[in-house]
Order: sequence, then C-alpha cells, then structure tokens
Amino acid sequence: MVTTPQTTQVIYPDCDGNPMSDNTRQFRWIVVIKENLEILFDDDPNVFVAGDLLWYPIEGNNKLRQAPDVMVAIGRPKGDRGSYKQWEEGNIPPQVVFEVLSPGNRLKEMVKKQQFYDRYGVEEYYIFDPDRLDFNGWLRNQAGSLELIEQPENWTSPRLGIRFELQEEQFTIYRPDGERFLTPTELAKFAEQQRQEAQQQRQEAEQQRQEAQQQRQEAEQQRQRAESAEARLRELEARLRELEGDRRPEG
Repeated sequence: MVTTPQTTQVIYPDCDGNPMSDNTRQFRWIVVIKENLEILFDDDPNVFVAGDLLWYPIEGNNKLRQAPDVMVAIGRPKGDRGSYKQWEEGNIPPQVVFEVLSPGNRLKEMVKKQQFYDRYGVEEYYIFDPDRLDFNGWLRNQAGSLELIEQPENWTSPRLGIRFELQEEQFTIYRPDGERFLTPTELAKFAEQQRQEAQQQRQEAEQQRQEAQQQRQEAEQQRQRAESAEARLRELEARLRELEGDRRPEG
C-alpha cells in the first residue's frame, strides 16, 4: 500500500519576539516616520505603510524574514496584516525601508539586514541613528544592487518625494510640499488648531449669515414702511380731491 506523504503546513509567525524599540528616542522617530508617511499617502489606496511588520519574501521559508522599523510598499492596498507575505502581495517587495538605530543594535545585525534588503528587492534603504545624529542611505543602482548615497544629508527620496536634511544638531524630514514631518504631539496640536480655526470660520460665517438676514429684515421693514407711507399719501390725495369737490359751488 502506497501512502501519500502529508504536506506540512508552514506557519508564519506575526511576531519574532524582538522589541519594537529599545528607548523612547528610537520609538519616537519610528512613530514620526511611520505616521507622517501614513498621512502623506492617505489619499492613495495603493500605498501600504507599516511599522515593525515581519516581511517574508519567500513562500515556504518562515526563517527568512525581517521586520523593518518602517516600510513602504507602493502598489499594495492599505489594510491590516499580521505580516507581509510577499507571494500574497503580487510578489511586490517593500520598495522603501527605514531602520532607526538604538544602542542595542550591533554592526553584524545591521550588515545582515542590509544584505537581506539588497537581495530581496528594496529600492531605497535608510538608516538613522538619533543618538549619534547620523543618517545614511542606499539606493538601488542600474546594476541591481544597493549603493551608498554619497551625500545623504540633503537627499530627496526618488520613490517618496520626501527630503532628508541633516545639520549639525538637527535631523529633519520634509514632505514634498516643504512642510516638515511632525511629532505625534505636534500633529495633535496642529489638528486641534485646524479644528479651532474651522470652528471660528463656521462661527464667522454664521454671524455673517445672521447679519445678512437682519439686513434683509430691515430692508423689508423699510419697504413696508415706504409702501405704508405711499398708501397713506394716496388716501390723503383722494381725501383732498373729495374735499375740493365738496367746496365747488353748485350750478
């Protein structure tokens, strides 16, 4: 009797057991980059942005994986995912990935990540070290490999259109419209400011509407008074004509 071997189902865990960040500064920058990219591409249904999501490039191999701090997959729909299984995503790899370093990151680990991203199709790879204020990037060249960007301190991402600016004591990311990436606190304050301005505009519009209505009412009252005055004038003229007729001598 021939027995058919059973196919073992491969499980792709949604978590690798590693923390998303080692400190508040690293976490803050991860959130800033991820949330601002979400906002930037909010109107495009086919740009997927994720933070600390496991990416499996090859079906059947659950050991081959990376979890970029932030990744952007252009051409993939938005939506929740437990992991990014590339064979279920039209075989489209994330084109842009970000890593925000912490004191716990080791050189060997970062080399392995770079080799992974190079091998599996990342087009732009950026590393930011907020403690040392150091920023570097790699861009896929015509030969098909990631090549170090020579002057990343004033660099615009070809895929995302965002600009990185590294000065002596400050690292800033700018949107394509020139506005800088904001922290969650700044985003909340900006949203509240926008809400208050919108409320003020509504109140001003309502006040203008009420003033216009009052002006219409006053104009209507003036029209009615004018019509009433004209009616009284006609009555007086008619009365005068009657009186004049009564005073005329008879035959």
